Amino acid sequence: MERGVTVEDIARVVYDMQAEYNDTLSMDDCYESVDRVLEKREIQHAILVGVELDKLAENNQLSQPLQQIVESDEGLFGIDETIGLGAVFGYGSIAVTTYGHLDKQKIGIIKRLDTKVVDGVHTFLDDIVASIAANASGRIAHRQRDHDEHLEDEKRKRRDEEDLLS
Repeated sequence: MERGVTVEDIARVVYDMQAEYNDTLSMDDCYESVDRVLEKREIQHAILVGVELDKLAENNQLSQPLQQIVESDEGLFGIDETIGLGAVFGYGSIAVTTYGHLDKQKIGIIKRLDTKVVDGVHTFLDDIVASIAANASGRIAHRQRDHDEHLEDEKRKRRDEEDLLS
């Protein structure tokens, strides 16, 4: 990505969030989940708006006091989190709570963006990346649950068939 964030960066956050709950999880699963989330129009729109505002702030093109608020990533601003949170509702409450955790804990690339280790203004981008990672984590959790339920249904079906044969 133009702003110094890669799919790999986000997939690593997803892996960190989901590995303890899914012993078969691979980085490929995380890449695939991030890719699917990035296909969603709501995410694409959040990226477009957030990155544009960050760029405008970098180039000192916002009106005051918005310029100072975005440039300094004012703690009480909250609009950056609102955009991230608004984009996280596609994968249920697990994605919402994961977003809250990532917003507080600042894992991986999110921390690099938030602490300004990466050059530029990333007031919105860190929250959007957290939203993408939270959605991808939620997607994996839902798919794992579907897989587990399918296995349970298959076991139940086999037991029923065995009972019929005995």
